[in-house]
Amino acid sequence: VRVEQIVKSLVFRGTRTGRPVLVLAGGANRVDERRISDLFSEPVGMADAAYVREKTGFSIGGVPPVGHAERPTTFVDEDLLREEEVWAAAGHTHAVFGLEPAELVRITGGRVAGIK
Repeated sequence: VRVEQIVKSLVFRGTRTGRPVLVLAGGANRVDERRISDLFSEPVGMADAAYVREKTGFSIGGVPPVGHAERPTTFVDEDLLREEEVWAAAGHTHAVFGLEPAELVRITGGRVAGIK
């Protein structure tokens, strides 16, 4: 698997509302927090491990794109759609699953956006 095919599940927290934001980023990309704040219409910050566990039900490093304790607002990195297949965490640091990027968008209800 190429690094571009890896889906990083990054959880952010709205600084005013405390609402969870999930960014599904391509493995090679860095996420621009200002860009996510603009997309979310609220400043965001990286969530700490306790918040991630509370809002998703999973530990950092194994957060899947779906099945969260609280449904987050989700943004999908537009670069992932260039791939035929992508690989995401499946709830554990040593478990992943593959799927087509369009299916990732469909199952998450995420908004495709530039995140860098």
